[in-house]
Amino acid sequence: MLTLEQKNQFSDIFNDLTDNLDITQTQYDNAVTSYKAIGDQLSKEGSLLKPYKPKIRPQGSFMLGTMIKPIHGDDDLDIDLICELSGKQSGWTQSDVKSIVGAQLAANETYKEMLKIPEGKRCWTLEYRKNSKIDSEQYHMDILPSIVNEGFYIMLSESKNFSSTEDWKSYALRITDNTLANYNSETNHIQWLKSNPIGYGKWFFMRATLTKEIKMFNESIDPVPNNKRTKLPLQRVVQILKRHRDMMFEGDEAKPISIIITTLAAKAYNHQSDVFEALSEIVSRMDYFIEERENFYGKKIKWISNPVNPDENFADRWETHPEREVNFYKWIVQVKLDIQTIINSRNLGLQWISESMSKPFGNDIVRKVFSDYGQREKLIREAGKQTVAKSGFLGAAGGIKVQNHKFDGSNE
Repeated sequence: MLTLEQKNQFSDIFNDLTDNLDITQTQYDNAVTSYKAIGDQLSKEGSLLKPYKPKIRPQGSFMLGTMIKPIHGDDDLDIDLICELSGKQSGWTQSDVKSIVGAQLAANETYKEMLKIPEGKRCWTLEYRKNSKIDSEQYHMDILPSIVNEGFYIMLSESKNFSSTEDWKSYALRITDNTLANYNSETNHIQWLKSNPIGYGKWFFMRATLTKEIKMFNESIDPVPNNKRTKLPLQRVVQILKRHRDMMFEGDEAKPISIIITTLAAKAYNHQSDVFEALSEIVSRMDYFIEERENFYGKKIKWISNPVNPDENFADRWETHPEREVNFYKWIVQVKLDIQTIINSRNLGLQWISESMSKPFGNDIVRKVFSDYGQREKLIREAGKQTVAKSGFLGAAGGIKVQNHKFDGSNE
């Protein structure tokens, strides 16, 4: 059983870990500036899209506040965006909409050089990095063309809490997908593929509830949002889990996907205000929310429901790519083991805790975390407030006052 002092220290350490996993303010600011400029390009005078008020909005981890730095500094950040159109010409198919978005991007010489060819299944990709070695330029943006439902922006302006799947449908979009049979023929956008990234975002922030979740949701989906460095515990836990996944499956395309990790973590979260308590409980419970259902042929398959569209199975590719299911369960076993190993090292000192975290989270980043933590502890000692709890863990209260000392072991 962890003492209060031990829980507080573990929370401090894992808070520091997520602070170091976060993208920098410069990276964030550059990304926002870049996608705002994309919106300006799509809606400029003469664009076929201008009458439909194109708006670029973040989705995915950038919207949820769960983006993390890649393991290697020279890897790209992947930023997901939605291009929202308030309508279209009656004769436009999915193919037309996507082609027009691509053509309007290519009309700008800078974007023409960045545009990835061939296009993606659903998105256009702009590669900002090219040959740059500057961290803030090492990203690419996936732009998903979509048509919004009537009343979409009215719903976004409201702050009420939704409780049923019917409520979430108001946020649904219709998107382009070039693998569908009706891609080149269907002109009624209601018959296009449905997606609901904004509804998912609102559900996530409601699961993350503490005190300001609605405000944070509204800010997170704004086309030019503020970067809130203060994160909710659930956001931090998702970042920790994604980092563990990246370290365990480096370079493996069959690694557990972020939407599954995020969804299961949010379902398992029990509104703890303490990051370490939230992490411990989420890790112990998240696999409970994987269902087993029968498919069309009567075969039992794993099912992870999209919370805003229960008919969608986030684990649908496990059936055709069984290695993905195998890897998920390998990962969940390993992350439980690693968290328990970190907890078990509590009475051996900070050095042992640091070593137990190095493999699952990375030597360099853990070294930085404990360097930051050590500097903060030094300041506390110098203020004469540091104590040793009965457990042997360093704490700030409830123990014996510690004499100020140097890092070479001598006292001052």
